[in-house]
Amino acid sequence: MGLGNPASEYAGTRHNLGAECVAVLARRLGVSISRRRWKSLVGYADVTPEQRIWLVQPQTYMNLSGQAVATAVRDLELKPEGVWAVYDEIDLPFCRIRIRRGGSAAGHNGVASIMSSLRSHEFVRFRIGVGHPDGDGVRYVLGRFGRRESESLEQIRNGVADALELALASGVQAAMDRYNRAGSLGCEEIP
Repeated sequence: MGLGNPASEYAGTRHNLGAECVAVLARRLGVSISRRRWKSLVGYADVTPEQRIWLVQPQTYMNLSGQAVATAVRDLELKPEGVWAVYDEIDLPFCRIRIRRGGSAAGHNGVASIMSSLRSHEFVRFRIGVGHPDGDGVRYVLGRFGRRESESLEQIRNGVADALELALASGVQAAMDRYNRAGSLGCEEIP
């Protein structure tokens, strides 16, 4: 689940970084995320004969992401543990990723919506640091990246897609071991 806001006015904002990273993964897998289903844009890939992954970009707004996620989970008969949410995180420095199973919403309304809709916190999170705002958090996440940050965005998107591919190939723990450390995305971290 690549979280973000659907309207074009939000393209390129911090809040849409998760959806952008999933789009990079989709391109690598040759998947078009264009089919409308589950209040989302979706596509899928058969990674192995036994493994199909669905790439989902909810088209509800961020704060209602749980509606789309819960509908997909129900239709696909998944357990919450089978959901991977990819999203922006203001409590991590820009250019850091933190992968974990379970946990709290940490003030992220999209994650809170998923937790509420799934009635569980036991899903995998790929939290992408966008830095901490000096002031209004809402204005910050709905804003665009500055020039200095923009220089690293392609590297971040590709690094997160690398982490997702590693998790698909070798398991979430392998991705956690590789990426849950400073510098793992290869760009300068900005608090």
